[in-house]
Amino acid sequence: MTEPSPTLESRYGRTARDRRTNRLIGFGAGGAIILAALVWVVWVAFDGTSPTMEVRDIAHVSTDRESSITFELSVAPGTDTSCAVQALDERHGIVGWKVVDVPASDRYTRVLQESLRTTAPANTALIYRCWLP
Repeated sequence: MTEPSPTLESRYGRTARDRRTNRLIGFGAGGAIILAALVWVVWVAFDGTSPTMEVRDIAHVSTDRESSITFELSVAPGTDTSCAVQALDERHGIVGWKVVDVPASDRYTRVLQESLRTTAPANTALIYRCWLP
């Protein structure tokens, strides 16, 4: 097989110069995509405007028909929060459940206590999850 003539190559845009140009455009587009992805990752990771929240179980007291839980909530001052508390029996079955709306406060960390009714004696009570409404 013979090599195509330079005239034929230039007619169909397959010269060495065109290949270099296409390669540079490809590298430029790939670099732009990688740069955009990197900027997005940094922006999401270091946004800093979204409030953070921490919650920690401190204690619980259970009777035959009621459980009380004491927990510590740390969230930015002025932020309303909701938490779901649950009571579990000895087989880890849910015997009590309640959603608690925690109003905003001027303190970052505060200790809260909540009582919930149970359908059977509970072994433990704990925070299931907290979220920002």
